[in-house]
Amino acid sequence: MRSVCILGEAEASVAVDACRDELRRRGKAAAIAVSDGHGELIALWRMDGCPLPSIVIAQNKAYTAARVRRPSGDIGRSAQADGSDVHYHGDARYVGWDGGAPLFHGGECLGAVAVSGLSGEEDLEIARIGIDAILNLLD
Repeated sequence: MRSVCILGEAEASVAVDACRDELRRRGKAAAIAVSDGHGELIALWRMDGCPLPSIVIAQNKAYTAARVRRPSGDIGRSAQADGSDVHYHGDARYVGWDGGAPLFHGGECLGAVAVSGLSGEEDLEIARIGIDAILNLLD
């Protein structure tokens, strides 16, 4: 038997708050998603003014990052490099845009944080702020 650490609503709330605070500081709006280690949604926050497509995209970025244990943008770059379709992996929820990042602690992927609504680079930067907030809580 093995024991695993599982993210819950308390950790998800910490990540959402950290991301939302940074977005407000920058005067921007986005969707923020936090998933468990299987990619299933724990929390979703849609800020006022967030582009509507960003809601589902944030969820899918978190799902992708948790499932493949890599940043969501890596899947897109890999698909472009070999000419394959992102959905080649067999799951229509996989996306290849930057903005979703897995959260590792103690050698395990506990989940992912994703942001959507800005540039991919900025989405990922803010998602990592959420991850750092959770890691600070766990350490």
